[in-house]
Amino acid sequence: MGFSEASGSVLSFWVLFPALPLMLLGWILLSRPRRPPLPPGPRQLPIIGNMNIIDQLTHRGLAKLAERHGGLLHLRLGFNHTVVVSSPEMARQVLQVHDHVFSNRPVTSTIRYLTYDRSDMAFAHYGPFWRQMRKLCVMKLFSRRRAESWASVRDEVDAAVRVVAAGAPGAAVNVGELVFNLTKNITYRAAFGSSALEGKDQDEFISILQEFSKLFGAFNIADFVPWLEPLDLQGINRRLVKARSALDSFIDRIIDEHIANPKSTDDPNADMVDDMLAFLGEAGGATTGSDELQGSLKLTRDNIKAIIMDVMFGGTETVASAIEWAMAELMKSPKDMKRVQDELEAAAGLDRKISEGDLDKLPYLRCCIKETLRLHPPIPLLLHETAEDCEVSGYWVPARTRVMINAWAIGREKSAWKDADSFIPSRFADDPSAPDFKGNCFEFIPFGSGRRSCPGMQLGLYGLELAVAQLLHCFAWELPGGMKPSELDMTDVFGLTAPKAVRLSAVPTPRLACPI
Repeated sequence: MGFSEASGSVLSFWVLFPALPLMLLGWILLSRPRRPPLPPGPRQLPIIGNMNIIDQLTHRGLAKLAERHGGLLHLRLGFNHTVVVSSPEMARQVLQVHDHVFSNRPVTSTIRYLTYDRSDMAFAHYGPFWRQMRKLCVMKLFSRRRAESWASVRDEVDAAVRVVAAGAPGAAVNVGELVFNLTKNITYRAAFGSSALEGKDQDEFISILQEFSKLFGAFNIADFVPWLEPLDLQGINRRLVKARSALDSFIDRIIDEHIANPKSTDDPNADMVDDMLAFLGEAGGATTGSDELQGSLKLTRDNIKAIIMDVMFGGTETVASAIEWAMAELMKSPKDMKRVQDELEAAAGLDRKISEGDLDKLPYLRCCIKETLRLHPPIPLLLHETAEDCEVSGYWVPARTRVMINAWAIGREKSAWKDADSFIPSRFADDPSAPDFKGNCFEFIPFGSGRRSCPGMQLGLYGLELAVAQLLHCFAWELPGGMKPSELDMTDVFGLTAPKAVRLSAVPTPRLACPI
């Protein structure tokens, strides 16, 4: 080899040598499996992502975004990935096909603090602790065998009817306020075993409910830009400390009273606190008799307080909102109200109130309840979080992505429902194959589906059905001031629930021949 050839080879080597790492990197990248894309979504801005449209992140706003971007859309809110599910098929993918991946709950700073670092059932991550807590709720707290919980519904509904009957003839009743007080009393009695709240206790209980509700629904910038949390720019941390201190004071007093006056879990008057104290760690954590939970579950005081908080919110605002919406929809549709009242009269006559046994004879009332839940699900946005990376319908969803399942939009999906925005209870009566809300029909999921479906569904439905049945059977209702049904305001307000923006008021006239 000549000198010129050798020097040319050396020169080629030194020219190509710096490119070798780049060539190796290219080979690695090309040989590695390509990750699917993120779901589509609106254009993101540097750093803040989609936080410029934060005001659109309501059930209605997200439904409009889904019309443009599809049933599975991606948002980046600060440093957080968020995926929104707005179609039945995408809900099936998330809640059935990949249920094990999507079974966690997102944890904001508010949720973490107010639930005693996720010591409850509603926000605990999926795992052994959550399974034990859910078993406690299903087998003990919300069980049909807990006679006191179901009796509290019957007694407090009767009390609400008496309140209406005692009003001045021809005077309008604030139905929204009536049913909130009803569900508040049911929840309080089922949880704590006391009769209706009075005086200072009532004011304290309502104040705690209202402040917790505001905090759960508040926008906290620290959830999206974590390094801002110590600065507490919005004063939320200070409000959290004050709110939990109030809850501690209120519930600790009740727990101490129950410890001082214990009831056996077999006592028909035992309440939820009595049931949970049987598993309190420092009390031995044992129950009597053959019990699947015996010896396997030990609760702390924080567990008990956190579960009570779940019950307070899960059983008060959601059920009250559903009752008010059912009454409003029937007031707006007089022909459906008459059909329900005719059904009630056929089942019980006009010489007595509705009893629990009558509910199975009221198929059209149940159709009206279903249609109400389709249009106004108790919680419009169901919150989940991914436990690991996952591929859904060809899109990549990273681990720890916050997932919002828009139950409100899914219930109004035009491809799944004819006249989707209209109140048509007969759709359930006329079609034997119409979807049910037990969790397997993904076009109708007011109580969620899969592992994280609502454990208190049966008790909540019982309260909803009995309250609406009793109010419609005992009274005829008219809108005040000559208002026409078409003039009734049916707008809602976004929050943890989506209640009516304007409380429903109506004028009752007794229907029964017997004293109420």
